[in-house]
Parts: sequence; structure tokens; C-alpha cells
Amino acid sequence: MALRLGDTAPNFTVETTEGRIDFHEWLGDSWGILFSHPKDFTPVCTTELGYVASIKPEFDKRNVKVIGLSVDPVDNHSRWAEDIKDATGHAPNYPMIGDTDLAVAKLYDMLPAATSGTSEGRTAADNLTVRNVFVIGTDKKIKLMIVYPMATGRNFEEILRVIDSIQLTANYSVATPANWKDGDDVIIVPALNDEAAKEKFPGGWKTIKPYLRVVPQPNKQTKAEGA
Repeated sequence: MALRLGDTAPNFTVETTEGRIDFHEWLGDSWGILFSHPKDFTPVCTTELGYVASIKPEFDKRNVKVIGLSVDPVDNHSRWAEDIKDATGHAPNYPMIGDTDLAVAKLYDMLPAATSGTSEGRTAADNLTVRNVFVIGTDKKIKLMIVYPMATGRNFEEILRVIDSIQLTANYSVATPANWKDGDDVIIVPALNDEAAKEKFPGGWKTIKPYLRVVPQPNKQTKAEGA
């Protein structure tokens, strides 16, 4: 069955470069990002894995655990990590799943459920659809899914931006406009009428259209007032 936003992220137990884990147990009370790779020792993925290692503190401060997946054995991942460090200056500092039986790739609808065999003998082109990003909330629900083509490196600054938006809008009655960045003005959700909005946003807002009311980012206001 195809996964959709709001679905519970399927659980699994796997071997990783940091030992055997139960995914939901490993997530605990944290947010999570699972990003997948079609094959070890591939060029674009090498740059991505190193870059994510370099910005892992950005995920940490957002309470987001990072885990990678590649359709190859864990032993290969460990050897690949040396190349990643040589190429980018940063070895993966988060677990990498070994998905040799393709079970997680199929569970997350990255490969057809009918795919047979193991990772052995499969090429990156065979696994080209294993290029996904899943952001998972503390409630274990899928909050974001992005699928990238194999030749296009992922934009992790955009992924951090979206996580900021998801975490903000989960806690306040707001949405974020096009090209929003942390600290920019936000939109009061239409479900909140003006009377209710006055209680949540006593400082007022700018009405562009009756359904488009713009207000300063609420958690930034709170921090400024409490500073």
C-alpha cells in the first residue's frame, strides 16, 4: 500500500552501522529523518551523506534523529564511510541501515512489493527509486515525503526549512507562506476566526484578504518577550 502524509511510519527491526535497532523504539520521543540511497559507493550519495554529517548539530537542536538507508550490507557501509570522510571531510555520525533483503525499501514503497531477491547483483539503476526523504513526527506519523532523482543531490537546507515549518505549525495556529524562512512572518490558519485569533495574537495582524492574515512568527515573539 502506498504511504501518504499522516500515515504511521511503518516500524521495522534492522541491522545498522550502530547495531540492531527497532525503528520506533530508536526514535523514542524525537522527530526523525530517514533518507535512502540506491547503492553504496555512488557519487551523489557520497556528497549527501558527508554533508548531513557536517550539519548534524542542526538536526540535533531541532530534536531530529537522522538515519540513512542503503540497499547494501552494513559492512559495505563501514567501508564507504571511509570514502565519504576522504571526499567530504565528514564520515556519517548517524546510523546507516543495511537493507540487503530490500525489506525496508519495499515497506516504505520505494521498491515494488513484488521485487524479489536481495541487494546482491542489483545496480544503482535497479534501485533508482530508493532516493526518498521521510520526516517523521514524535507521534510516529509521516510529516514529509520527498523523492529525488538519482542525479540530483538533495537540498538539506530546504529539508531543515521544512522541518522548522512543520514544528512551528504543529504548535501554533499558523501556516507558512511561500519561501518562508525561520523568523519570517506567518499566516493565521483560516480555521481560526477573528475572535479566536485575537486571543492567540493580541498584538494584531495584517489582513491581506479575509482568508490571508499575516502575523509575526509567534515563537519568535515569545522568545523576545521572555528575553
